[in-house]
Amino acid sequence: MDMSVSKPQKGYSLIESLIALAVIGVVSGMTLLGFQTMLPNSKANSATDQLLYQLRSAREIAIGHRCEVQVQFVGNNQLTLTQIYFVGNPPAPVTTTLQGGAQYLVYPSVPDLPKPFNYGNGAAIEIGGVGGGPPVMMFNANGAFVNVANTPINGTVFLGLPGNPSTARAISILGATGRVRQYHYNGTAWME
Repeated sequence: MDMSVSKPQKGYSLIESLIALAVIGVVSGMTLLGFQTMLPNSKANSATDQLLYQLRSAREIAIGHRCEVQVQFVGNNQLTLTQIYFVGNPPAPVTTTLQGGAQYLVYPSVPDLPKPFNYGNGAAIEIGGVGGGPPVMMFNANGAFVNVANTPINGTVFLGLPGNPSTARAISILGATGRVRQYHYNGTAWME
């Protein structure tokens, strides 16, 4: 009679290998779904940060150089800033295009900003009660956001990626101080 003790087998069984592959597949699928929602939001955040930076820079230039910086929203995704000096030659206007395919737009299902910054959402750019804003709007040397009559004007700029309401973003401009704030829509409410 053979009384030899068999050595334990090393390695994984077929069932253990299949379970490991199934776990890896589930985790990979969840990661892929997470990236599909993260990427559009990242693009919208990047465009909002870009617009916020440009508007804040325009205000700082107006105060620092004691000049006016005219703001023009061009098309559905561009911003042009023009410095207006009272003496001397100003630099050429600077036009910036929003990154990541973001555009100025309003989603019908997304409400206006909360009070007291609800300046209207009848248009993607609602400044001074005018869709698209008045023909001339600027930051003056005191930092206020004003129209051609030097009257402070409040407004909101809405933006996001077309066809994707989860990317809704907004920037409000308080005319008297020129303060610029950014918001994102979380699906139920605007968050600062």
